[in-house]
Amino acid sequence: MSLRKRLSGIWLMAMALLSLAAFTVFFVAQMWLNILFAAYFTLAFLQFAALNIYMLGPEKLKSRPLKVLYRLLYASSFFVIPAFIFIFTGLISQYHIDIPESIDATSMAVSDLVPGDGTVIYNTGTVYVFFPEYTHIDLVCGDRPSKSDDTITWCSGAAFQHEVSLGFSHENIEGDHAVSGTLYKSPHYKEAYAAFTFAEGSHSFEFEKEAEAVKAAADSGGSGFMQFALIRDGEPVMDFDRPRARCYRTLAELNGAVCIIDSVNMLHFDEFMEELERLGVTNAVYMDMGAGWNYSWYRNVSGKPVTLFGLPVPWSHNWVVFRK
Repeated sequence: MSLRKRLSGIWLMAMALLSLAAFTVFFVAQMWLNILFAAYFTLAFLQFAALNIYMLGPEKLKSRPLKVLYRLLYASSFFVIPAFIFIFTGLISQYHIDIPESIDATSMAVSDLVPGDGTVIYNTGTVYVFFPEYTHIDLVCGDRPSKSDDTITWCSGAAFQHEVSLGFSHENIEGDHAVSGTLYKSPHYKEAYAAFTFAEGSHSFEFEKEAEAVKAAADSGGSGFMQFALIRDGEPVMDFDRPRARCYRTLAELNGAVCIIDSVNMLHFDEFMEELERLGVTNAVYMDMGAGWNYSWYRNVSGKPVTLFGLPVPWSHNWVVFRK
């Protein structure tokens, strides 16, 4: 057997194993997107098909179409490494960064977790509580907010999108939403949704008349969107079954102030909810968008943007931003 053929065999075996690893990581990261499922499953299938033909001996292929097919299968192996890098980055993006500048709140009274001068971050040991500096809270759709916009102190994904699409459409955003005084009706809605709005200098959570709340915000020149209701008047209203631990996020009201709460490390959903109840969160909507969709950052007191989850997928098209 020639050296070239031996190297080809090593390459195909390595790519088959790596494609299987990429598909496994896909499940671990829980990127439940049909387009990715089909892509990674197909890529793995093609690698094992190419490897099987190699083991049988491609020189035994007599017809030209079969020889061309083998070459195409072999060529597909060159997509495995970039595909693995992409999915592995997605897995890494599930892990929250450490925030050394956060205030140790493990021994603080819950009543002391309040906004301060500039953006304030508390670390309870289980969750980070962000109180971004702001005068306005907006919904931004279409183009991703730029870190060079120094008026933005917080940016993260907001509403769910109905389908994965590279192109942007307001109709693809689930739930009615308002952007700086303009109302957009959505054909996609779930009964478990609540509305978060900000208008005339005040935030609001609405759990019954969500569409009316968003419309009222738009009429007042404000913004708003819908997300799964998590906590209402201090009582949990979301029963979310997750088989494994992950990082969670909520847009919430704590001690009368709006805030974002992220888990410090991966934990189970019931542990996250127990901490929210311990803190006495009044109202909250679910904000964990999943790998890639959870791209987020805040601006620290020195004015530097700090990335929390840094994998911005090109099919994510709406964000909630706090502006000072």
